[in-house]
Amino acid sequence: MNKVYGSAGEALSGVVEDGQTIAVGGFGLCGIPEQLILALRDSGVRGLTAVSNNAGVDGWGLGLLLETRQICKMVSSYVGENKEFERQYLAGELELEFTPQGTLAERMRAGGAGIPGFYTRTGVGTVVAEGKEHKDFDGETYILERGIVADVALVKAWKADRAGNLVYRKAAQNFNPMAATCGRLTVAEVEELVEIGQLDPDEIDTPGIFVQRVVLNPNPEKRIEQRTVRKVEARVGSAAGEEV
Repeated sequence: MNKVYGSAGEALSGVVEDGQTIAVGGFGLCGIPEQLILALRDSGVRGLTAVSNNAGVDGWGLGLLLETRQICKMVSSYVGENKEFERQYLAGELELEFTPQGTLAERMRAGGAGIPGFYTRTGVGTVVAEGKEHKDFDGETYILERGIVADVALVKAWKADRAGNLVYRKAAQNFNPMAATCGRLTVAEVEELVEIGQLDPDEIDTPGIFVQRVVLNPNPEKRIEQRTVRKVEARVGSAAGEEV
């Protein structure tokens, strides 16, 4: 079985449509499927509900889809890095469903596991709980959160085989595993591609049964969301004030 496509555009061809719910892996700009997001932009589909921890930044990540007005609703836990997001939201042009970070991860995991909903104490007494069912357990109040099942999931992995088995690397194993399982159809962007049988079963993070399409991107940009430097103290062999 070969699930590999020649480009991100080919991998999304016949898959994405107007009005879909799209789950996207990543945390900030770490572990985002860069080329798949670009291909989604170029597809021209509109009216999307994007489920992602954040909305990228201006000019990169999901921020690209905000610029082209392809997203009409975000289901997110953090949106503070995107001025265009702020502008659209305050102008009433973009719908937002705030979800606490752990709750968002669990909603995606639950959707992928076939669990329609779960109760949590997180958000009780806040705007997060508005309009949701409340129930008491052992003297504590909980709210009902629905599992998320996306029409399409776009994820980023470090390595994959041609059957779609995925291995994530370090911090890129953030929302990607949950996003991969909650999509009715999942497309994975990977940096390395190996033949079937070359991955140790014990190192596989997402089994290929959850992944329908794979695209190779061996040279991702991996932009830094916020570059922070510090002044080093004076020491022998270096000038004081040097940036590292």
